[in-house]
Formats: sequence, C-alpha cells, structure tokens
Amino acid sequence: MRILHTSDWHLGKWLGERERMEEQRKVMKEICRVAKEEKVDVVVVAGDLYDSFNPSNEATELLYHSLHELSEDGERLVIAIAGNHDSPDRVEAADVLARECGIFLAGYPLEFLGIMKTREGIVLRRGDEGFAEFELRGWDYPLRVLFTPYANGVRLRQFVGVEDQATGTRDLLEGCWREMAGRYCDEHGVNILVAHLLMAKDEDCIPDEPDDERPINIGGADAVYTSAIPREVQYVALGHLHRCQNVGGAECPVMYSGSPLAYSFAEAGQAKYVVVVDAEPGKEVAVKRVRLHEGKVLTRGRFENVDEAVDWLRGHAEEWVELTMATDTYLAAGDLKRLREAHSGIVSLIPEVRGGVENDRVEAIYRLRTDMEALFAEYFRQRKGQEAGDEMKALFRELLSGI
Repeated sequence: MRILHTSDWHLGKWLGERERMEEQRKVMKEICRVAKEEKVDVVVVAGDLYDSFNPSNEATELLYHSLHELSEDGERLVIAIAGNHDSPDRVEAADVLARECGIFLAGYPLEFLGIMKTREGIVLRRGDEGFAEFELRGWDYPLRVLFTPYANGVRLRQFVGVEDQATGTRDLLEGCWREMAGRYCDEHGVNILVAHLLMAKDEDCIPDEPDDERPINIGGADAVYTSAIPREVQYVALGHLHRCQNVGGAECPVMYSGSPLAYSFAEAGQAKYVVVVDAEPGKEVAVKRVRLHEGKVLTRGRFENVDEAVDWLRGHAEEWVELTMATDTYLAAGDLKRLREAHSGIVSLIPEVRGGVENDRVEAIYRLRTDMEALFAEYFRQRKGQEAGDEMKALFRELLSGI
C-alpha cells in the first residue's frame, strides 16, 4: 500500500505584503501530479491546511479543489486533519460532502468518524475516538489510522474528560494512542499515526519551531516524545515543522513532510518535499522523499556596496529576496530607488548601520520610532542577534490586535 504524506499547506499565507496564491495553486497541482505519477493509494495531510482561522474564499476554494483532485473522484482515500492554524469547525464544514468523495476530515482530537462505505468502494469499517480502520479496493488487508488533530493540554483534557491540570499533553496522548493501538492494531494491517504536534526523540533537544510559526511548544510543555508512539505503529506522519525530516528512526520513521513552499526567510534555500511511503503489514516501511519544484525560491543577501547589491539582485530576478544593506548612516533615497528598481521581489530591506556612538544613536532612532512594533523589533534583535522578518512582525501585530 502506497501512502503520500504532506502537510503545512498554509493556504492563503502571504510573504510580508506579497500575495502567494498563484504559487500555491501551482504547488497544489504539483502535489496532485506526484500522487498520480507515484500511483498512491492514500493521501494524508497532517494539518495547517489554511494559514488562519478565517481563510479567504480563494484559499477555501483551493483547498476543496485540491482535496477533490487528490481523491481522483473518490477512487483514492484522502485523510486531512486540522493544525494549530486551522479552525477545527471550518476544517470539518465540508465533511458530509467530502466523505462521498473518499475525503475524511478531522478537526478535533479523539473524534469518532463513524462507519460507512463510499460509492467508489472505500469502507470505513471500524472506528473509535481518534481511530479509523479503512478497507481499500484491491487490498486484502486494512489501513489503521490513529489521528490526532492539533490539541493543546487544555483541549485534550476537555475531550478525554480529565480534570487534573497537572496531566500534560504527552501523558494524555500516550495513554490514548496506546489504548487504541492495543485494541485495534496488529500485524494483519498497515498501522499509521497522523498528528499535528511537536515531537522529538527522548534524548534529543526539542526542535526549534519556525521563527514566524504560531508556537505550540510553550517551554517544552506541549512537546511529545517518540517513546509515546505505540510499538504497533509502522509510520508516523507529522505536521507543524516546515523542514522535511525524520525525528524517529529507520524501524518506525517519524516524519515531518514539511511545507510545500518556503514560507519565511528562515527557510531560505530549503528544499521542499512530499513523502511517499510503501507499507505492508508486519514489515518496516520504505520511505522516499519526492522533491517539489513549484514556487519561488527565497534568498537572503547582505552587501556593503549598492552597486554590488544591484548586480546581485539582477541575477536573482525570479526569487523573493531579503536584502541587508550595511551602511554608515541611512540609505539615501536614490540608493533605495536603485535597489527597488533592480528587483521587484524585495520583500524585506534591512539597514545594518555601522559606526560609533553617533551612528548607533541614528540606528536606534531609525528602528524604534516610538511604536510597539519597532520596540518589538529592537527587542527581537537584542535577544536573537538578527532582525525580525516581516512574517514575525505580522505575527506580533496579530497578537497585539487580540490584546
């Protein structure tokens, strides 16, 4: 049985003030093309379908169109869960119609998906809270799926019915996963886990979340360790981190497929993939990464000379650019104009002021501007040793708006 794992589509996401819907349309087409070329039987989307709780009509239309195309008009099973950027209710809004096309959507943790058969022969033959077992036409063994849409400790305690505030995410999930796996998963079917969370090996450091990502790991409290994965599970399909990586081992790969596009300059130069998994009952799975090529490259450059910067920009005409200019004072208006005219895709132009006390004062005045956003940018620079990008500033503005 062949499974395609993808995640973190973030449909509707902008890059600073740059709209990227056309890039997203192209990469969604590419993912659909890969599914067809690889002859996959199942597609799993591990959360962050949208970039916000209230996506645009364009983003919603693209999601529905992409899921329908991936389903091959109901011939292929598609399973999609909500991430921390998604509204669970919005993700599930189309569930009744989607199921008729073999698309199963889960917004909340520990959901019971029911029992049904689609018109094209996909059978959801057994289910429980956070578990579903499917029969696919042409296969004489089932696919068992433990699924966990994004859930923090508060939400999980609510769904599990645990009032003890000391019981954290990792303990709740480990208990639920082991119970479901022990009850339903054996060596006579393919067993996978699909989740949107932060996971690491017990002996490893908790991986860093993207600088512009809405964090789900608060002081390590909501991180989950691979030791919580039931022994019956053969593959873990994760969403949240944007770089494709295996945080598990060869025996049971614990994979982040990563985002299909680079969504911040922290991901500059990062290759993007979907993951294709070949699985059989009772055997180790075979995993391969399929590189995605659609979407613009994100590039960072730093220069001390405007002429050199202009030449470099002309050589990166098709890319989104973050440009740092080291100067002794403000960039002159003429220099700014030359840089902007040399490249229409400069997303962020960061002045790096050199010099002594006087120029340090000029830089402070330039950056602070007596408003909250500028104060945050200065704080970020002092703590992180780098400038806050447009995406991080946008997240800060979103937080301010909710205060």
